[in-house]
Amino acid sequence: MDGTMIQQALREYQRGVGHLAEQLPDVVREYNRFTDACFAEGELSKKIKHLIGLSLGVYTNDEYCIIFHTKGAVDHGASDREVLEAAAVCGAFGGGSAMSQAVTLVQEALTEFRGQTH
Repeated sequence: MDGTMIQQALREYQRGVGHLAEQLPDVVREYNRFTDACFAEGELSKKIKHLIGLSLGVYTNDEYCIIFHTKGAVDHGASDREVLEAAAVCGAFGGGSAMSQAVTLVQEALTEFRGQTH
């Protein structure tokens, strides 16, 4: 799992945030504080918030967000069907671009985070 595209993307994002934090520590610290508050347990569960984040990532074609929020949803107990439904709902808004991510990257990330093989 360490050498996969999914894991590599997560590492690249973490490295990028680390480099940005070296240059703009206040910005990164405040951004992290803000997003931590947004994804904290509240009226909406962390699972639901990550499913929303996943759907928005699919809509904006943001591969890092798709991977990160698929992992977040899985880590907080989302079933494969819940993840795929969140991605599919986005297809109703985002059309072909959203569906292409739902049928490729979302499923690839789910498979990896569940430890399955095709």
